[in-house]
Amino acid sequence: MNLSSLSINKNYVAILRLNRPEFKNAISVSLLESLRDHIREVRESKARVLLIFGSEDSFSAGADLKERISMSQDQVKKFLSDIRDCFLEIESLPQPTLACINGFAFGGGLELALSCDLRYAKQSAVVGLTETKLGIIPGAGGTQRLTRLLGSSVAMEWISRAKKVSADEGLRRGLYQEVFPDSEFETSCLAVANDIAESAPIAVKAAKKAIKGASVYDGEAGLDWERLCYYETIQTKDRREALEAFREKRKPKFIGE
Repeated sequence: MNLSSLSINKNYVAILRLNRPEFKNAISVSLLESLRDHIREVRESKARVLLIFGSEDSFSAGADLKERISMSQDQVKKFLSDIRDCFLEIESLPQPTLACINGFAFGGGLELALSCDLRYAKQSAVVGLTETKLGIIPGAGGTQRLTRLLGSSVAMEWISRAKKVSADEGLRRGLYQEVFPDSEFETSCLAVANDIAESAPIAVKAAKKAIKGASVYDGEAGLDWERLCYYETIQTKDRREALEAFREKRKPKFIGE
């Protein structure tokens, strides 16, 4: 059985699904390898946006603890290095990435979601960085990304208490862009992705690049970085198409060139 699957629809929306439902999509060595292969496919594809879903009632329960028990300390360290690198690859994709949290997301499952640009949740979703109840701490970027996203006080509370967070609290705190009713979840996430995919893809990638730079560059340096990213769009066919469409009062058809 494929542990994850990737498809790209006619609207250039890439959909990656974790497919280990009998283990709540726990991240094993094999699932991690499959996930990493698909992320590399997305990078080289014409996809304009990536959605990551779990399966059944789980996004991901985190690391596969049954597998972890049989690992040596060196194997654990290698796994931590590999999962860190995989999530960095997701974070560095040029395309916008959406974590579609369809159920439980604990430990590494929430860390996977935090490596994405945007997060959407089912009303019934429950998430948390629960590692301290297992004698460890988040090891795939959770302490860093949660702190950058929500601040050190929230990160300290959630991680030290191994707190399990409802969808409503996650939305209120800023973890999610939106929470959707369970029955409308997948169609709502696809609607967001389709909206992004309708924008000029080179411009969207340049915007993501510029936004990421805001956490690196201050003041005038940030403005200079934005201008460099803007320059990437000036000579594109899509920019000329947008101007023609505006003049002709029609919807532009972007081709990513």
